[in-house]
Amino acid sequence: MLKIIWKKTLGRTVCLFPDAFVKVAATTSEAARMPKQIHEIKDFLLTARRKDARSVKIKRSKDIVKFKVRCSRYLYTLCVFDQEKADKLKQSLPPGS
Repeated sequence: MLKIIWKKTLGRTVCLFPDAFVKVAATTSEAARMPKQIHEIKDFLLTARRKDARSVKIKRSKDIVKFKVRCSRYLYTLCVFDQEKADKLKQSLPPGS
């Protein structure tokens, strides 16, 4: 029977033996890059004003407007179904975002 040794180093979980299983080991940095959805406009505005917020992108489709803010750890998304609310939100975003 093979004995598998797991070791945590620098935020990663790594399999030390055997070598074939090293690719299976999950890293916490990969899970940290998953996107998050914000459901409230107020929470989105607070997130967009954070220090680590790099950019805000607006994606429009026929029925929905998506506001995406890139922060250091996550990509946050707010979906707005009302065009008037989307226009007001666009005006209230911080300048330079």
